[in-house]
Amino acid sequence: MPQWRRNLWILAFGDFISGAGFSMSLPFLPLFINQMASFSNEQLTFYSGLAYAIAYVSQAIVSPLWGKLADKTGRKPMILRSAFGMCLTGLFCGFAHNVWTIIFWRFIYGCFSGFNSNSQALVASEVPKNQGGKAMGIITTGRVGGQLIGPIIGGIIAGIWGYRMTFYIFGVAMFIAGVLVLLLVKENFVPHIIKTNHHKFTVFAKLSQPEIIIAMFLTAMLVQAATKSINPVISLFVRQLMHHHGNISFVSGIITALPGLATIMTAGYLGNLGDRIGARRVLIGGLLFFAVWSFS
Repeated sequence: MPQWRRNLWILAFGDFISGAGFSMSLPFLPLFINQMASFSNEQLTFYSGLAYAIAYVSQAIVSPLWGKLADKTGRKPMILRSAFGMCLTGLFCGFAHNVWTIIFWRFIYGCFSGFNSNSQALVASEVPKNQGGKAMGIITTGRVGGQLIGPIIGGIIAGIWGYRMTFYIFGVAMFIAGVLVLLLVKENFVPHIIKTNHHKFTVFAKLSQPEIIIAMFLTAMLVQAATKSINPVISLFVRQLMHHHGNISFVSGIITALPGLATIMTAGYLGNLGDRIGARRVLIGGLLFFAVWSFS
């Protein structure tokens, strides 16, 4: 087997483990926090949202720094840094006994994230050009598949052994992914020497229609803000609907996994539809459908 293909399958499996481990514990974070103290409903939703969002804040702060370091050292060291860092932070989250400890380790977790993005970058740099699309599809399938099955497995585990066990298993899963990358993935990395040019154009100046990129950036930001805003409290809403009875963790896991299932089922069809009628019409139709469905 060529080395690039071995890298592809190992990293796809690592992305599957990463996605499954991450989504195995996150949907039940509010229920885990609720066990730590007697919170009012307002306090619980606030702390849950803060613990959920703080990882993305730290990720946004450190991602440019990790990106520059990756350009100097290669993608494999960044993947190992992410895998073992998330392993430790996942385990420490499971050991936490108060909400501020959870928030602290979630912040540190965000600093070590980046397993999926660096895996894609490594594969893209090693794979032959005529195999690039297929390779990216395999990597994406591994990540989405893990995110799809993770909440369901996490719901079963949390219902039997408690919420802490989901964090422990996430940490162990990331350790396994890191060991596999360390032993089996090889990278032919050559640092790129970037020559400075005082007359170089900015990225937006090179684009023929920069307003489209700006509009897509704002649209993606609003969509992410809308979809991510319900994630920290979805398990609390499920608990309310079930009147605090039954296996709330399992039902919450299934509901959390359903968007991933819908993505797998419709992605190919919507991609083909965009090729026929244009991506702009598909985007507008999807946004309108999402808005109408949200209010129904």
